[in-house]
Amino acid sequence: MELKKDSNAVSIDMLLIVHSEKLRAAHGTHLDPQADPGALLQNRGGFQGVRNGIRKWQESEGSDFHGNLAEKQPLRQPQIITSYDNQGTQLTVEVHPRDAVPQLLKKFSLAKRLQGDKNGNTRPRQPGGKDAHAYPWDRSSLKSMPLDLEQFKKLDAYASQVTVKNGLDELVSDLLQEAHSDLERVRAIWIWICHHIEYDMEAAQEKDHQAFKPTDILRTQKTNCDGYAGLFERMCRIAGVQCMTVPGYSKGFGYQTGQSFSGEFDHAWNAVYLEGRWHLLDSTWGSGLVDTATSKFTFLYNEFYFLTHPSLFIEDHFPDNKNWQLLKPPQSLRQFENNMYHKSEFYNKGMLSAHPETAMIRTVNGKATVTIESCAPTLFMFMLDGKQEHGLLSLRKNGMKLEVYPPTMGTHKLQIFAKGNSDIYSSVLEYTLKCNYVDLGVRLPAELHQPVGPSWFSEQMGILKPSHPDPIIHTSDGRCSISFAVEEGISVLASLHGDDGPITEETQRRYIFQLHREKRTELKVQLPHAGKFALKIFVKKRQEPGNYTFVFNYLLCCANTKVNWPMFPESFGNWGPDNELLEPLSGVLPANRNVPFKLKLHGIAKALVKGQDTWPLTLNPEGYWEGSCSTAGCQEVYVMVLENANHNFYSYILKYKVNTQ
Repeated sequence: MELKKDSNAVSIDMLLIVHSEKLRAAHGTHLDPQADPGALLQNRGGFQGVRNGIRKWQESEGSDFHGNLAEKQPLRQPQIITSYDNQGTQLTVEVHPRDAVPQLLKKFSLAKRLQGDKNGNTRPRQPGGKDAHAYPWDRSSLKSMPLDLEQFKKLDAYASQVTVKNGLDELVSDLLQEAHSDLERVRAIWIWICHHIEYDMEAAQEKDHQAFKPTDILRTQKTNCDGYAGLFERMCRIAGVQCMTVPGYSKGFGYQTGQSFSGEFDHAWNAVYLEGRWHLLDSTWGSGLVDTATSKFTFLYNEFYFLTHPSLFIEDHFPDNKNWQLLKPPQSLRQFENNMYHKSEFYNKGMLSAHPETAMIRTVNGKATVTIESCAPTLFMFMLDGKQEHGLLSLRKNGMKLEVYPPTMGTHKLQIFAKGNSDIYSSVLEYTLKCNYVDLGVRLPAELHQPVGPSWFSEQMGILKPSHPDPIIHTSDGRCSISFAVEEGISVLASLHGDDGPITEETQRRYIFQLHREKRTELKVQLPHAGKFALKIFVKKRQEPGNYTFVFNYLLCCANTKVNWPMFPESFGNWGPDNELLEPLSGVLPANRNVPFKLKLHGIAKALVKGQDTWPLTLNPEGYWEGSCSTAGCQEVYVMVLENANHNFYSYILKYKVNTQ
């Protein structure tokens, strides 16, 4: 049956198979041969009655569609019956001799394969029990049938390059040159549409029915979702593949988390019949996406919506007929509205599940927790109300854990992004947070970026065996020491960030002193005051140019209000990575005092401390340079080294300030 949409009328072309008088009598069917055909249709319940009559005939008839008769009857011209109901709907029926090939069937069929089943049925069958997949998803596959996408590479490359020449029939014929099965025919049509037809936002908003027509779609190469689905169905039927257009609700452009659906349907997609079973696909969403800010369409192929597993397809597609869910048990509209919406990139990037499984989360004691399970290590990030703040995101080998602390009561939008194998973070989940309590004691630094704590990613970047595997470090006296092994050729840089106090861009590394001992790097940290701080860790390959790369950070917490540690001494370029400072660690020295110095310096001929005067350091048997310096009469003190005994040029390696009070 082919439906033609028009603003004023619906025209239906229907194939009606009529039995001979003897055959009807044999089956006990009594019809008045003089009765008005139009009245007959109405008395049998209108179009529904005709449809049921065809089904009854199909069940009783055992021969194939063309009905091989023992004796050929004389050819008779088809009889045309036209009927109108009381609303002006027109139904036209062709009545043929049983041995004649109906003209209407010839109109629909351009391939021998669309000759009907053994009962002569050319109408795609409705989905049944054998089409249904178990719900919820069993994690076996993203697809509804076994697929090896590698086998499509040659076909995909060919189909994407086919151009329109004269019309739809020739286009399909060209596409099928490299397709040798129904699956490949569907794939070729899918690839061509996804790479050539642009979503027409203007037509969608104006509900322009001209955008539905295949001829107009081929000419403009633009349409809306109805046009995509209609074109796909038409091309499949030309190719001899059973295909249906399925209308329904969708969680697409403009969808708001938790919204309800009512009224007319907002989307359309397709079902195709392959290998004895119905399968679902959406060429509209397979072709690209619409930017929510600009309402502009961008071609961005999405494999996810080709033969999608029905348990995943139902997350953003709710058909008008529950049978087209292809699920056992089917989901209700209320379930569709309330169920968590995992975006296609959630599955494309290897995620398996997320908790909570509802789109709306209520905080508990001011905190909301989200966990994601993935099939491989994955990088994540989040945004709360558009900012990367107020949360602790820690990576796990197969997923992540996120703890969010909304800064105010009310409703908040939480977005979660994943990187996967690409270089781009894509949105995979959205939650609505309802917060009715704010814990003022949990105020996180604005510079606390993601992720927090060491993980598989820090190992991948060359930081191994950390002394503190947890992301949060509590210190009672405002000091801590963190160490980890570092792969050969990797340089480490650290900086301290807090929202209050004296830390500036110039001094954020002065509260950290970095030491190297036996292939381990140690970070000594002194906090300038009580509070929460982000300790950021960066790495870089020594032999490669470019900037350091952020790897992770720790959250340092200190509740002791008496803490007031000074900065460490400032180090210069000649301070070697294997040097070690034992004392003095404070970057501010007391005035008018003799201050002891003890350092381990490698490859040094001489070392001295310079203040108002100069004091040499001596090398002891343990390999440390030792000595003392008076701070009287000076504002700064420097440690200087001579690398070559044959030279007289000393280099600065450390700088201290002298307290003037």
